[in-house]
Amino acid sequence: MKTKKMNCEEARSISIFETLTKMGHLPIRKTEKEAWFLSPLRSETEASFKISFRLNRWFDFGIGKGGNVIDLVCLLLNCSVAEALAYLADGIPVSNSSLNSQIRSSGIEPANKVLKILPIEHKMLKKYLHTRNIPIEVAKTYCKEIRYISDGKRFFALGLQNHLGGWELRNLYFKTSTPPKSYSYLNRRNDHIIVLEGMFDLLSLAIINPEEVENADLLILNSLSFLPEVHEILSQYSTVTLYLDRDSSGIKATENILRIIPNCKDGSSLCAGHKDLNEKLVNGTHDRKYKPLKTKSG
Repeated sequence: MKTKKMNCEEARSISIFETLTKMGHLPIRKTEKEAWFLSPLRSETEASFKISFRLNRWFDFGIGKGGNVIDLVCLLLNCSVAEALAYLADGIPVSNSSLNSQIRSSGIEPANKVLKILPIEHKMLKKYLHTRNIPIEVAKTYCKEIRYISDGKRFFALGLQNHLGGWELRNLYFKTSTPPKSYSYLNRRNDHIIVLEGMFDLLSLAIINPEEVENADLLILNSLSFLPEVHEILSQYSTVTLYLDRDSSGIKATENILRIIPNCKDGSSLCAGHKDLNEKLVNGTHDRKYKPLKTKSG
């Protein structure tokens, strides 16, 4: 579909539901009147982001903020209203027709399906890595370029594979995953294991502290909801270092693990003054020289 200019009145009729699914966010539950998502604006484990189909409005109960589709796109893409209008004009169905089709459907939205797994070469993915201060050679150590299809549309993203064969997907505009969703586990048979929340925490730590990453096994949660599943794995290690985010969820999760898992320590002071390791990498002044790993993940 050819991109056209759009004014605010026209844009407000764009389906918020369709906009989020185009960005790769799928609902946790859906009825004829509303849909609930894990917030696309922040990290959470319980869905508190609501879309009203009748009003075509959203509300994030975790931050007490809501609005129309233009407001949401501006927040998600950190862009101006004009840029949001340009994004929304790019072939998204209007609210009435798209919502009617969603209301008639009682099933779960189609899952993302991988089409190709490639080395990272796409210029937009390289640009995205540059904005996060991640050298391409670091990203290629752990990640792939994933071409996938969602609701009949083709997308591309950086992918980190989990231990069940699913992929965590990230690009400049959204984060999503392919089933089955789980944690990522790189077992090199070391006595020490590092626990991180997400893909960019791993890539950032590989730059900030490459020697530690080289000499440890790695567990990337991909969601704090997987913490109960990894307790048995962590208990098998002589030492466990946690690098979880320094927000309320990450701090609470760290406290809980420290109480349960022996020989466990909190390493999050490494990013003191920042929310997470990537924020430290982007804003910090440390040495960013990358040291290649002896054993690379496949």
